[in-house]
Amino acid sequence: MPSIPTRRARTTLAALALIALPAAAAIGWSVHDRTPLDGAWHGVVLVDTVEVPFRFEIGERDGALVASFFDGDRRIPSAPGTRDGTTVVFTYPSYAATLTARVVEGRLEGQYARGTRPPLPFRATRTAEPAAKVIDAATVPSIAGLYVIPVQSPKGETAWRFIVRQQGADVTASILRVDGDTGALTGRFDGTRFVLSHFSGARPLRLDVSRNADGTLTLVQNRSKTLTAIEAGTAGLPVPTDSAQHTIITDRSTPLRFSFTDLDGRVVTDQDPRLRGRVVVISLTGSWCPNCHDEAPFLVELRRAYHAQGLEVVAFSFEEAEQLADPSRLRAFVAQYGIEYPVLLAGLPSDAPSLLPQVSHLDAFPTTLFLGRDGRVRATHTGFPSAASGEFYVRAREQMTATVERLLLEGATE
Repeated sequence: MPSIPTRRARTTLAALALIALPAAAAIGWSVHDRTPLDGAWHGVVLVDTVEVPFRFEIGERDGALVASFFDGDRRIPSAPGTRDGTTVVFTYPSYAATLTARVVEGRLEGQYARGTRPPLPFRATRTAEPAAKVIDAATVPSIAGLYVIPVQSPKGETAWRFIVRQQGADVTASILRVDGDTGALTGRFDGTRFVLSHFSGARPLRLDVSRNADGTLTLVQNRSKTLTAIEAGTAGLPVPTDSAQHTIITDRSTPLRFSFTDLDGRVVTDQDPRLRGRVVVISLTGSWCPNCHDEAPFLVELRRAYHAQGLEVVAFSFEEAEQLADPSRLRAFVAQYGIEYPVLLAGLPSDAPSLLPQVSHLDAFPTTLFLGRDGRVRATHTGFPSAASGEFYVRAREQMTATVERLLLEGATE
């Protein structure tokens, strides 16, 4: 029979419990709820009334909880999170977003707040993902390949690309527009259609894909907009916009002039000593723009590879009004990607055409301008695809790199 603690022993245990209280709070755990949160979760956000499922994971780093979204294989982690009782809070500074959720009987329920955009209701279950329905492999239609989606977009496009990779019932896909893609849409065949989705902290999208008898695909976006995808190479299809031709240089004879402030309030002009006599890549970007997040790591890599040969990169960041007043999200964007090149506050996104009259069709972010050593705009590239676009991602990197190499070989004039 266990012995009964003495009065001295009971007093000692009470003192130890009081000491443990601040220690528990320091690591973000409630003494009333020690439910572990680390591991894989199956997350869902609601876009209007449409459920968009996604991969979600909580882990521990340096004693703090970190929650990660995913874009394909790329992890997008939060800043160190906090836990107070049954409430957990994770922030994503480079998105200016906050995920707040309560632990309810092993589930997470809350919302994902995105600055000025409407918050998204959020929930997650502890299982990695719902049990997959057993599908007879013989009933799974093959949809792998490259397709063209006829459209009439506000940017003047007449076609987008739909890129599909398939392994059995599992599919990874992406819709590629002139400004970039949707990120990696992942999912599987449910016996009737392929249910694909994406949410990486940005770009929530559900795509239901059905194969038709004539080989075309019907795509239903967030259960509201229907598109048709036709196998590439089919006669009579419209041609997707060429990213190297969409943004047009209207004045090739005059050097590009600009004067904007950096994040420390210093004025930077085209006459800055860091830029004179160099090939300059100017990224028209914004920390609000998912495709700009796709491009930034490439520009960091490009600068490191060619800076010693005479390349400089400059970001003209077009932000919403609250970020122009306090660019905290932009600072986090710079820190996240290790950006070492000048980042300048250029204005509102709608200001880009008037601030850069030497180019037209400035209606997509990102847009990249390539300046020769004489400061003249020599080439443009609209948009940037993510790795989810496969060969088109590789091709964009190769084309932009080739443009830089060509300009580095030239002198100040043609």
